[in-house]
Amino acid sequence: MADEVQNVEGAAEATTEGQAPRRGRGGGRDGGAGRGGRDGGRGRRDDRRPRDEDGGEELIEKLVHINRVSKTVKGGKRFGFAALVVVGDGKGRAGFGHGKAREVPEAISKATAAAKKSMIRVPLRDGRTLHHDGRGHFGAGLVTVRSAPAGTGIIAGGPMRAVFESLGVADVVTKSNGTSNPYNMIRATFEALGEQTSPKSVAQRRGKKVSDLIKRGGASDRAAEAEAAAVTE
Repeated sequence: MADEVQNVEGAAEATTEGQAPRRGRGGGRDGGAGRGGRDGGRGRRDDRRPRDEDGGEELIEKLVHINRVSKTVKGGKRFGFAALVVVGDGKGRAGFGHGKAREVPEAISKATAAAKKSMIRVPLRDGRTLHHDGRGHFGAGLVTVRSAPAGTGIIAGGPMRAVFESLGVADVVTKSNGTSNPYNMIRATFEALGEQTSPKSVAQRRGKKVSDLIKRGGASDRAAEAEAAAVTE
């Protein structure tokens, strides 16, 4: 009996001098194997890397509008924020997104993620302007976009300027009628940009050469061939 008591006391001393006993069902705070542990089990992994959806390219992010709303509750007022963000690569791709959250940074991050998923490709002439004029309509907003010669700049205001700056357009003339709501203006602008086509895509669809399409506009053979050679998209 005395030997058994000595063995139990020895095991208790070894436990006290060695590792601390685990607490609870799944282990202590630093155990790593517990259910609620920070680095183990079902806990969130801190070493996860964000998925690179853009292939490592740098994007231009433009915050267009932030709207704050409040809700009166029993304890006071509860505020929420909605962000409208435009994202582009400056090379003919752009998108917009809308996000809501209790805090402004979280709303902006949600809107940016949504904008990256909705990016579209817009063909540009010489990498600086649109190929042709276009019109977009959404709600009460009516937007007109027109190509412009070099040196014109971006003739657009408010939300529309953010779209063309992120898109990489250097020369464009725009006009917005009907509304000043930034959400409707952005949607109408992207509707107009979605209808843009390039001579190269039209020639491929019709089974013709780009120079043949340019000749129908009244250009000479030499001028048509030179302009067709300059068309990249």
